[in-house]
Amino acid sequence: MEDLISVVVMLICGYAIRYALIFSGQMWAKSFAQTVSFFILPIITFIITKTIYGNIALSLGMIGALSIVRFRHPVKSALELIIYFDLITIGIAASVKNNYAIVLGVLTVVILVALKIVNNYLKDTKKKSFYNISFNEGIELNQIEITASKKIEEIEKNNNLKSIVSDNENNDYIYRLAFEDKDQLKEFKNKVESLDGLKKIDVSFI
Repeated sequence: MEDLISVVVMLICGYAIRYALIFSGQMWAKSFAQTVSFFILPIITFIITKTIYGNIALSLGMIGALSIVRFRHPVKSALELIIYFDLITIGIAASVKNNYAIVLGVLTVVILVALKIVNNYLKDTKKKSFYNISFNEGIELNQIEITASKKIEEIEKNNNLKSIVSDNENNDYIYRLAFEDKDQLKEFKNKVESLDGLKKIDVSFI
């Protein structure tokens, strides 16, 4: 019965952390593969810990076996790696004491949700973000690419601007911007459509 309660605790923690990540804008957590990982990884760790508990020989053998297991694809971001370790720790903690797993799960969710709320507050009140979004973190973003025949100061001063390419051969300027919020991107697109010098606008929504 105690083990069943531990499994339920792990499943709830895994789902709660997944939901908190999606709420925070980490869309990589929404895929089928990641969802399965969030539910299965803590349980795998729990079973491993229960299996090797109190058996030194088995523990050493398990360490050797697990040392040859690694991810077959590169981890997209530091946060993704931390979440994997978080889920593993929840599984280990649940095998010792459910309270530890619950505390870790709750703390993770609270931190993720709190950061998102603080970021939204700063955006609404001070028009700036708590952190800088990046294409290198494996985060899916709403993107817009604008091709113009001349420099456009209004676009270059935008905080969501991520790159500028000067095409000297065609005398074009290519601006690439990324937005976490789809409505913000739509508002920006409507605003710049009336500017002089625009040649093409490509928009990609998540």
